[in-house]
Amino acid sequence: MNNINEIIKKRNEKIKKYQKKGNVIIVETDKGKYVYKDKEINKSIIDYLNTRNFNYYPKIIENDKYTLVKYIEEIEIPKEQKMNDLIKIVALLHSKTTFYKEINLDYYNSIYENIDNNIKFLYGYYTDKISICESKVFMSPSEYLLARNISKIYENLEKSKRNLDKWHKIVKNKNKERNSVIHNKLKLDHFIRNENVYLISWDKSKIGSPVFDLYKLYKNHFLDFDFLDIFKTYEKIYPLLEEEKILLKILISTPEKLTNSNSEYNKTKEINDMMIQIYKAEKLFSPETSKS
Repeated sequence: MNNINEIIKKRNEKIKKYQKKGNVIIVETDKGKYVYKDKEINKSIIDYLNTRNFNYYPKIIENDKYTLVKYIEEIEIPKEQKMNDLIKIVALLHSKTTFYKEINLDYYNSIYENIDNNIKFLYGYYTDKISICESKVFMSPSEYLLARNISKIYENLEKSKRNLDKWHKIVKNKNKERNSVIHNKLKLDHFIRNENVYLISWDKSKIGSPVFDLYKLYKNHFLDFDFLDIFKTYEKIYPLLEEEKILLKILISTPEKLTNSNSEYNKTKEINDMMIQIYKAEKLFSPETSKS
């Protein structure tokens, strides 16, 4: 709090009150209301957004080892409308900041090897897991749930491997990759609407493939929404390239390593959520869905 007091004092303002909210502090002074965060935003990213006329972020007051931005009062809207507004502004972000980055031939090979090694690891990981489950006289709820779904997990790992080979065949001789500014922390909590729309919390933003923004948004909200219409809305503004679609499919469809929770409830919920994600991804990328 001392740091905030010093910052506000330098601005010749007086603090009326402040409130801790998550990892930010909302500060109200005699001259305005701000959000303070103990991280700075990449200045080159902000400069690039400005050159591309993308100004859908709160006004930055100060940005040096921390950020102080104008506080935006949010208007409550239905979450479905909020997600629709969010995906449109994300598509606009990617569209306005797109460029093609030159790469060497090892770049895509490295991505291929990393994903391939992860798939092999996960296959061995789940083989070990199911071996332990099947050795039990009485399985726990989480072990039983895993045993019931292990064939689907293996099936998706095999599909991911086939899609990875398909992706690599497309990109292996390319010397450029489509990049844009990516927010890198996309979720509904980082989108605000009042008379305008704003993306907030830019401290993880960087240059990269737009696929990773879509993947993180999906991971944060696949339990909350049907992403078929969400991705369709995105592609009306910013169509994905073939290799980007395949990479997104791989990222979304590949099962992940389970956390080592000590709670049986959490273990069971985690496996259940993973299976929901697998079946939703299967529907999202099915040939019938792709034609619709």
